[in-house]
Amino acid sequence: MKLPFMPLRFYNTLTQQVQPFEPLDGPGPGTTVRMYTCGPTVYDFAHIGNFRTFVFYDLLRRWLRADGYKLDHVMNITDVDDKIIRNAVAQGKSLGEYTDIYTKAFLDDCATLRLERPERIARATEHIPQMAAAIHKLEEHGFTYRSDGSVYFRIGKFPEYGKLSHNDFSGMVSGARVDVDEYEKSDARDFALWKAPKEGEFAWDTEIGPGRPGWHIECSVMAIQYLGSTLDIHAGGIDLVFPHHENEIAQSECLTGKPFSRFWVHSEFLLVDGQKMSKSLGNFYTLRDLFGRGFTPESVRYLLASVPYRKGLNFTFDGLKSAQTAIERLRNFKFRLDSAKLPEGVNETLITQATAAVAEFRSAMDDDLNTAEALGAVFEFLRHANTALDAGEFHTGNLDSARRLLALFDSVFDVLNPTAQTGGLSEEEVEQLIAARAAAKKSRDFARADQIRKELTEKGIVLEDTKDGVRWKRKS
Repeated sequence: MKLPFMPLRFYNTLTQQVQPFEPLDGPGPGTTVRMYTCGPTVYDFAHIGNFRTFVFYDLLRRWLRADGYKLDHVMNITDVDDKIIRNAVAQGKSLGEYTDIYTKAFLDDCATLRLERPERIARATEHIPQMAAAIHKLEEHGFTYRSDGSVYFRIGKFPEYGKLSHNDFSGMVSGARVDVDEYEKSDARDFALWKAPKEGEFAWDTEIGPGRPGWHIECSVMAIQYLGSTLDIHAGGIDLVFPHHENEIAQSECLTGKPFSRFWVHSEFLLVDGQKMSKSLGNFYTLRDLFGRGFTPESVRYLLASVPYRKGLNFTFDGLKSAQTAIERLRNFKFRLDSAKLPEGVNETLITQATAAVAEFRSAMDDDLNTAEALGAVFEFLRHANTALDAGEFHTGNLDSARRLLALFDSVFDVLNPTAQTGGLSEEEVEQLIAARAAAKKSRDFARADQIRKELTEKGIVLEDTKDGVRWKRKS
């Protein structure tokens, strides 16, 4: 089955259309994509709603590279904002002492979920002088005003304000100001670029005076510094479209006179059992909460990746269990390919089906990262291939095409290899014990074989004896 060629395309929030993706330097293999993604605000441990967005970034990275692009990806760490300052002061800690805990936890969580590291991670507090210089430039060109030591951006000086969120702000009140970093989606007011120091708060001495940056200027300055005036992709959660990304566009385009980003790509919300996640509702989960309940990093990653990023995801524990079941199906199929004794020759029908599955997987991912359809193509082939294996109609000549499909799948989803558990057995140790058990059975030392199986069970390893050999998995 040959599918018609379709270019890689994304839904662009700016144009409200699915568009063929084309970087500033033109499409094609070897072109570098300049991408900026909004990272965490490190005032607490990141929750699974946050990681829905961060897994989306990872899928986006991986698929851009699969399509032949190179990446220059910058992600920020917001380590100064209203919440952080409030919490650090309450705990009597310096800004660094407070944020370092959550920054490290976030990066550890990313590694656990197998999220690729961006080419650069930029911390806001390491770019304060550059932010002050950008604000000074905006002042010189009349885009700002001062009030009580703070500097505000005049949104009335940017006629295109609202072009990302597609809100009508024609009735906004000139000169109305907002000092907090986050506010209501209909509340268009002049926003703080620089905040005057307050007693007991953290502040920096800069060319525009003492104080600290507002949240919105941080991303603009770091993105322009490392990626240039115009980005190829700016990504984030849908909750950032307004005011954060709208404000980024206004201040950035006033700074450079150029479009800030060609594509704006946003992921939808995650709900828990159909409700918004909230500590008060008792449905607020961090990765540590889920791992403490026995779920694996791969099952969390699979579930967060399996629903296309522009669709809302309803998180349930049954969904996590289903994700683990799907992963086991994939691993068991890989085991069969690696261990089954196959007849020589080739089944041409299976070759055709594997080729079609690869084409369908690629087509689905090129279509705005449609992970659900991509997974459908993989599991449809697994159904055909397992039927052929059961009937003895899967031949040695079918291995390469089946493995190519699995490799393509795992280059994006990355769930086939189990995570080694801390304090548990490594994969190599498990395989060694399984080999020792097989040797004990062969020599009819069944007591030793049973002892090894018991030892593996106590370490959380479940064995399954099949006609193709021994399969194993870690207990959830």
